[in-house]
Amino acid sequence: MPATTLDARTALVLIDLQKGIAALPTVHPTDEIIARGARLAAAFRAHGLPVVLVNVAGRAPGRTESGTGDGTPLPADWAELVPELDRQPTDITVTKQQWGAFHGTSLDLELRRRGVTQVVFGGIATSIGVESSARAAHEHGYHVTVATDAVTDPDEAAHRRSLERIFPLLGETDTTDAIIALLG
Repeated sequence: MPATTLDARTALVLIDLQKGIAALPTVHPTDEIIARGARLAAAFRAHGLPVVLVNVAGRAPGRTESGTGDGTPLPADWAELVPELDRQPTDITVTKQQWGAFHGTSLDLELRRRGVTQVVFGGIATSIGVESSARAAHEHGYHVTVATDAVTDPDEAAHRRSLERIFPLLGETDTTDAIIALLG
């Protein structure tokens, strides 16, 4: 369902737009996804709305806890946010250890302290970090919107499934331009 409105206290949450993940092969070029995420962030900041930049610095404990999964350590700058996001002092940063941005982090508390009732998502990977975070946002009672042209995934079928089957069940979906237009 196309986005129809944004609540007065809507936050932008950009998932895993970081050097290590942006370097991976994806369905859509990551530079385009990053550019759209940066446009959304600039628009939200211009309207005095919260911008949350999420990165992942590890994996949930268990069998997959080491680096890349094959024992190879991750590069030192792997978790650094891409500079194109133009991180600002007012931005909220959240570092997660698993797929979703809510579990084991302060994200829900940070949003509630600011009176946020709706969350707009973008980032990488559509079917992993973005979907997990969008599902949790829905379960926490937030209105959910996904910027469909500001997400991508390494797997085309998984990307399509999230966009076509999962996100419409969680809330609304629309393009970066349409979401920015709703900001007024």
